[in-house]
Amino acid sequence: MTEDYAARLGRQPSAFVQTFGCQMNARDSEKLLGVLLEAGFEEGRDEKADLVVINTCTVRENANERLYGHLGHLNSMKREHPAKLIALCGCMMQEADEVERIRRTYPFVDMVFGTHNLYRFPALLAERLEQGKRVFEVWDAPREMVEDLPKKREVPWKSGVNISFGCDNFCTYCIVPYVRGRERSRRPADILEEVERLAADGVIEIMLLGQNVNSYGKGLEHPISFARLLEQICAVPGIQRVRFMTSHPKDLSDELIAVIRDNEKICRHLHLPLQSGSSRILKAMNRRYDKEAYLSLVERIRAQVPDISLTTDIIVGFPGETEEDFRETLDVVRRIRFDSAFTFIYSPRTGTPAAAMPDQVDPAVVKERFARLLDLVQKIGAEQSGRDVGKTMPALVEALDPQVPGRVTGRLGNNVMVHFPGEEGLIGTIVDVKLEEVHGFYYIGVAANRPHPSRP
Repeated sequence: MTEDYAARLGRQPSAFVQTFGCQMNARDSEKLLGVLLEAGFEEGRDEKADLVVINTCTVRENANERLYGHLGHLNSMKREHPAKLIALCGCMMQEADEVERIRRTYPFVDMVFGTHNLYRFPALLAERLEQGKRVFEVWDAPREMVEDLPKKREVPWKSGVNISFGCDNFCTYCIVPYVRGRERSRRPADILEEVERLAADGVIEIMLLGQNVNSYGKGLEHPISFARLLEQICAVPGIQRVRFMTSHPKDLSDELIAVIRDNEKICRHLHLPLQSGSSRILKAMNRRYDKEAYLSLVERIRAQVPDISLTTDIIVGFPGETEEDFRETLDVVRRIRFDSAFTFIYSPRTGTPAAAMPDQVDPAVVKERFARLLDLVQKIGAEQSGRDVGKTMPALVEALDPQVPGRVTGRLGNNVMVHFPGEEGLIGTIVDVKLEEVHGFYYIGVAANRPHPSRP
């Protein structure tokens, strides 16, 4: 595919894949890079590469504007290097108006494709290289599920694994179901085969990915619950840690809680988006649970898995949110005491029902509420951190500590980071670490001299 392009350049072409957005996008980018390496490109370090692929996000409209600003920079680079190729893909490319804007206003963009036809990337790239014309191919809906693309993992010891695509929840503020499509679950046999291949290739930690992992399996010919799939994945030899995201509270079953409790390979970290503590606002968001249901769910989780680390997402300023609604959110945060929370100011997203709702909240009011929420979240997070000081816990070593020579950085099963003395050879292994001090939201520790337990 790349022979003529390489001849024009006088060397092997390079490619760089830049990812905006979520871990689903990151996993897609691994596939894109894998395709490019197999096609004869070498991996570039940055946007100076001959081919730049931008995997876009569109959860918030400012993400779209960020891309357009970025394209101006790439256009300058392309003027200096006319053989440079620029490709855009991902969620933003599922928006017809944005694609038309790119076609009309950004003539230097060579390729555009969407989320539903990502597996067509090799054919589209070949078409662009052979014919020399711009290629635009975006499908309104998925036609088939293709998962056997080559992948270039970011690190060799851990990997994401898609178990489903799309979303059926249609939260009123969210564009994802419109750009990712309706929910489709992969066959469990295909998922297990992929996990087994990863384990054979040295992967010890996997992250199961889906817009809502808890609803996995409902559309399959032979339905299976996420809890049962999780049990089967944990049984794969060589896999030592299993994580998953994202969990929707309305679908998190007691069966799943029991599986987490009983299986030591499942990391003790659960990201459980709250979004609002007000039952009235939750109904307007179409979240399909209320405040009391969420509190009850957390109570059941903690009763069965007392060492669980809980994190969440919270939106401030959803249309119609009153001071009383906001105080309900603060009440939930105080009662649950999340280890950390991702807090967002509501941003109207064109194409979603919430964007057309009346009673959009005054930005000054939203900003003041957001500051109060952030103060509370950080205060509680600081109080929660450090509760494991003195314990010895397994950490997956991920990197050398860039701040302190002779030290490495590891991730505990509860997703908290720890720094401790160690050498590069420890990277990609699980080490028992005694947690001696807490510094903000991370620990300082020392490797312990005892056999590694089974729990991550």
